[in-house]
Amino acid sequence: MPSMIGKIGNGARSIMDPLVWLHSLRILHFYGYKHVREKRKMTIGRDQVFAPNVSIANGERITLGDRCHVGEHVCLWAGNSTGRITLGDDVMIGPNAVVTASDYGLVEGIPPAFQPKNERDIVISEGVWIGANAVITAGVTIGAGCIVGAGSVVTRDLPANMICAGSPARAIKPRPKPIGAST
Repeated sequence: MPSMIGKIGNGARSIMDPLVWLHSLRILHFYGYKHVREKRKMTIGRDQVFAPNVSIANGERITLGDRCHVGEHVCLWAGNSTGRITLGDDVMIGPNAVVTASDYGLVEGIPPAFQPKNERDIVISEGVWIGANAVITAGVTIGAGCIVGAGSVVTRDLPANMICAGSPARAIKPRPKPIGAST
């Protein structure tokens, strides 16, 4: 019985602790800042599956087609001024993927954080599947029906209907035809 009373006491102390309440407010602020407010700015098609913990930056420059699936902890970061992200219909993005339409400069002698950003549009065509932990960098176009392997880093355009993987990602082989389809 004393352990039950101790547990109740610990619970009561947690509820009364002002730092617990402050942390709850910080979580709500972050959620609104990186998800809810930015998602409202996006152009979104019908029948989306959108994880509640997607990180969005500059939602007004992000367009999602119909039936897109955006997995847990995905980052959709459009550029601050011009870099757009466009997803076609039926695109799937696996968990922890990063899609960023903005890169920092690389000039020697100046820390990257103090250099102008290089913003370029990203186009992910219809029917693309991006695997978990993939990174899609600024300025690339991924062709329709392309599959991007988990952990890949996409730094250049990828062709349609190919299985692509690696760092940097490259075409590995064409997607198999449906059974019974003519070649």
